[in-house]
Amino acid sequence: MEITIHRGINQIGGCITEIATANTRLLIDLGQNLPDGEGNVLDIFANKEAIEKLTEGIDAIFYTHYHGDHLGLFLFVPDNVNQYIGEVAKEVALCKHNRLSHIPGRKEISTLEIDKVEQMHTFKERQIINIGDITITPYFVSHSAYDAYMFVIEANGKRILHTGDFRGHGYLSKGLLPTIKKYILKQGKIDFLITEGTMISRSDERVKSENELKFEVIEIMKQYKNVFVMCSSTDMERLATFYAANKVVGSKPFVCDDFQQSILKIFSDSAGKKTKLFSFKSPYQFKKENIKLVNWMQDKGFCMLVRATDKFNDYTDFLLPLIDMQDTVLIFSMWKEYINPNSKHANKRYLDFVGKFPYVKKIHTSGHASADCLVDVCNLVNPTTAIIPIHSEHSADFMKLPINQELKPKIITSSSSFENVTIEIPN
Repeated sequence: MEITIHRGINQIGGCITEIATANTRLLIDLGQNLPDGEGNVLDIFANKEAIEKLTEGIDAIFYTHYHGDHLGLFLFVPDNVNQYIGEVAKEVALCKHNRLSHIPGRKEISTLEIDKVEQMHTFKERQIINIGDITITPYFVSHSAYDAYMFVIEANGKRILHTGDFRGHGYLSKGLLPTIKKYILKQGKIDFLITEGTMISRSDERVKSENELKFEVIEIMKQYKNVFVMCSSTDMERLATFYAANKVVGSKPFVCDDFQQSILKIFSDSAGKKTKLFSFKSPYQFKKENIKLVNWMQDKGFCMLVRATDKFNDYTDFLLPLIDMQDTVLIFSMWKEYINPNSKHANKRYLDFVGKFPYVKKIHTSGHASADCLVDVCNLVNPTTAIIPIHSEHSADFMKLPINQELKPKIITSSSSFENVTIEIPN
């Protein structure tokens, strides 16, 4: 068996992992590199020729979740290669690409994207899928994308756990360790653990829970009448934090645009049927001509989900002169480096949008596993052969984690060979 980390060592995003036997080849994720602060993407794989070459002989591609740094190159995949994604994740991806089709000059490529997503196969949690002589089983994890999965891959008598992106501090994280114990380890030992390590470079950073954020947001909403919120449109757990906090505060309308309404409906119709926390029953769609809603917002205040786009620049330019700016706040609920002008990750669109508001509160927690969570997972899984850290700016820092001492020699960040297994990690 061969494990090839095409991309993911010493970089966050752009993940591509291959698992192969003599008869079958699978890819886990086909992610595009993350954009720079100007929105530009440098990616040698972001073209049809490169992906056709990479996927030659590939039997199937499995996506851990719908973020672009894991899914982003799907369009270039030849039609004869089957692509698999979670059921709800597929709905979210379709909703996103339908929205992108409205951007001038993008209709043709969006039509191709939508067609490609519609062709994707779906899977459910703990569904056993056989591709040739490889068996793959998805297990649900909490992440800043809903319907995210880790995979157990079994072939040639070996078991691999590929975690994808996950965390231990979300509303849906309580099942992480029990799932590993009850459903994964009871089936047998894991030989190879391929795990994300996004937060290793920020191991001294205290990671707040989503529930902690909710109480911080409640206090801000009590202090300010008008609350704008800038967060990921597809992070269901973060959206639930703001929705729940707004309900606690009282009679303020929860406002968004039609795209966000569609995403919230997807979440309500899936996760919302399991718990009221994700039932987004009454979001109001903002339209400037809806005088009744505008008057209500002026009178009672509001919680409004916004994005750094031309549409929301227009909306805020309309709204801000109508309200008391001293009673208005923008909550920025994304990674703080995006609005740090001195950071290499600074995003000009975000900086310009945030600059409209005199009061800005940064309320955020990562969608990724904290150092403590990574330690818990590594120690629990206790792989027999190797730990391969990916999705980290400096994967060798995994050695600094206080994991069990016998595991540290098993950390692999360069090509290695074991009995009947070869690990390829290009420099």
